[in-house]
Amino acid sequence: MAGLPDANRATAVSHRLGWEDPGGAAELADRWVAELDRHGVARAAIIASMPGDEDSVATAVRRHASRFVGMFMFNPAAGDATVRLSRALGEHGLRGICLFPAMHGYRLDDERVKDVFTAAADHRAVVFVHCGVLTVGVRKKLGLPSPFDLRLGDPLALAAVASRFHAVPVIVPHFGAGLLREALMAVEQCATIHLDTSSSNGWMKYYPGLTLDQVFRQALAVAGPDRILFGTDSSFFPRGWQQPIYAAQDAALVSIGAAEEDRQKIFAGNFDRLFPG
Repeated sequence: MAGLPDANRATAVSHRLGWEDPGGAAELADRWVAELDRHGVARAAIIASMPGDEDSVATAVRRHASRFVGMFMFNPAAGDATVRLSRALGEHGLRGICLFPAMHGYRLDDERVKDVFTAAADHRAVVFVHCGVLTVGVRKKLGLPSPFDLRLGDPLALAAVASRFHAVPVIVPHFGAGLLREALMAVEQCATIHLDTSSSNGWMKYYPGLTLDQVFRQALAVAGPDRILFGTDSSFFPRGWQQPIYAAQDAALVSIGAAEEDRQKIFAGNFDRLFPG
């Protein structure tokens, strides 16, 4: 696929992965809104999952401001940090900065990460930090290596930085993605850290016998119902919205006797509080 124009390359990759051609940013945004409507979902976060693709998310947010909260992948080790942050959080109106330290090769207690938190504080944004195990399904399907340094996604290092920025909410997806113990310790140390429940939570295979019910029970015991947010990791069509993820998580919460009020916070209220419409 080398040498193809960007649009043709994207189409070729989509076909190879079994995805449907996403089309333009506005077209894809409309399709996701229709998908959310079909499943009764009021609002969702959308993330520019490639550095520099903030324009696409900004287009979707402008088109459906009441439905989407815009976020973007950011590498603080890149050279254009200040300009990109200012443009994304200011001009584009995006509201979440997504850090992937294992992918981009920096420590979470690096001074450049502190600069990210400073920008988030200045723009009242949220910092989303992927800790623990990081796998990228697209790379596997394309036969590409994933040379990530998992040692860099340490929730304890994140807590050391986040605790200095009391006005910046922090979201850690997948319950810490295999670092559940450390993520819970970070949550207890730092009151701004929230756990995101997203994906199938396949990391539980690293904890023999652990169930989703037990994960939710422990997370509620440490984080409380105000610092857990539901997530699906829905990402492409034809898969669309991952209804089985929602069903499994709702069933787990019902199974452990979570109060209806707490379930409402996890599935909607906490998101709306962090990202008021």
